[in-house]
Parts: sequence; C-alpha cells; structure tokens
Amino acid sequence: MSYAMSGALQAAIYDALINDGAVAALVGPHVYDAVPSGVVPETYVSLGREQVRDASDQTGDGALHDLEISIITAQPGFAAAKDLAGAISDVLHDADLTLSRGRLVFLKFQRADARRVDANTGREIRMRFRARVDAD
Repeated sequence: MSYAMSGALQAAIYDALINDGAVAALVGPHVYDAVPSGVVPETYVSLGREQVRDASDQTGDGALHDLEISIITAQPGFAAAKDLAGAISDVLHDADLTLSRGRLVFLKFQRADARRVDANTGREIRMRFRARVDAD
C-alpha cells in the first residue's frame, strides 16, 4: 500500500474545482483545504475527511481513497447548496485528473448527506467520492 499519492490526489481535485467555470460561478474562489480564520464567506466548499485503504495487486502499489467534500452555506434553503453540489459532482464524477505523482484509475460519486446546521439557519451537504490511485 502507499499513501504517497494522497497529496497529489487532493491537489488535483482542488485544481479541478477551483478552475471549473460552473463551480466558480456558484462559489467563487471559496474552495478550501483549511477554512480561513475570521469572517468566512456565506457559502464555501471544504475538502474534508479521507479514509484510505490498500488496493495493491500484482501490478503494483495502489490505494482506495474515500474522500469527503462539504458545501457549507448560511443560506436558509437547500436549493443553492444543491446546485453547487451538482456542479461539483459534474466536475469530479468520472474525472480524468492528472496527478503529480501516481495515476488516477477512477473517481466516482458515492453518496451525499444534506442537513440543517446552525440552529436550522444554515445548510451543509457532505459529498463522498471514491478514488482509486496506482503508483505507476
């Protein structure tokens, strides 16, 4: 197993989201690995949790990454958050991303959970994707 491609996978996902016109139209540049301190935008995307397990085989080292991307908004309804979640899914599901290390075999949407936050005044959608990477 190798966790060595995790940073390269995250960077490729971040670049794909930040450079997509549809995502940018909905959230601007507010895609974060670490949410900045101080005042945060009304709506933003946060790269979140990741679970990785071995997927090595006779051809070489590899790993399965289950990763979470969250949409957080202070808006009271789900409509805008769901539009953004759809745009993110369009960018990432079956994406052909180039990694700085290793090779992306596949990237698939798995599930999403939508919920109210902040005493029901805000919304959060947590999207789960699964990626398979090979060391090459």
